[in-house]
Amino acid sequence: MLRKPTGLSHAVVALLAGNIVFDLFLGLMDVRDLTADETDLYDPAMFGPLDLNFALSLSYTVYVATGVVFIVWFHRLRKNAEVWAGDLQSRKPGWAIGGWFVPIANLWIPRGIAVDIWRASRWQPYAADGARELTLLNSWWTCWVVGTLVNWTSGQMYKSAETVDAWLTATRWSLAGFVLDIVAAVLAILVVRRLTSMQHAKATGMIPAAQ
Repeated sequence: MLRKPTGLSHAVVALLAGNIVFDLFLGLMDVRDLTADETDLYDPAMFGPLDLNFALSLSYTVYVATGVVFIVWFHRLRKNAEVWAGDLQSRKPGWAIGGWFVPIANLWIPRGIAVDIWRASRWQPYAADGARELTLLNSWWTCWVVGTLVNWTSGQMYKSAETVDAWLTATRWSLAGFVLDIVAAVLAILVVRRLTSMQHAKATGMIPAAQ
């Protein structure tokens, strides 16, 4: 049975926008660290009235909420794809949830499911992929994976940093991670809107959106 993903998509887009706001703020904090005098690097006053720890905590909360709502939306699209082209789906619907939590393999399993959903959601599921049809989806996934790895690397660098230079190097990696996160979030918004539009058009018999 088909289920509308439009309401969930609005929530996902709003939460992704919230992540962009926090990434911008925290990225600016990294810029201030990188341009500050050495004596000011650990001075909380340099961050202004908004406590940095509070901002980090709130940012993490928004990130987790985004992940939960995104996965619910993703699973709903996967269930709809089963109705239109179940034989094109390489994994069971449960993998649209569980695939995100498998260490290492979560770097490629959700992307494969997303491609299967995309093909089932377009007007002609069994047609060959267009020359640049999956560019948006692949660009989003590449930025997300690279950003995840860069953020992990910066976290490990912070843990082992024992000098100012090492701490600043970790901060540069952290800043790169925030930039990648922002790009990935923008692309994710476009992917969510495109896939939702495709499924809505197909479910209602409307002229399909550009694919």
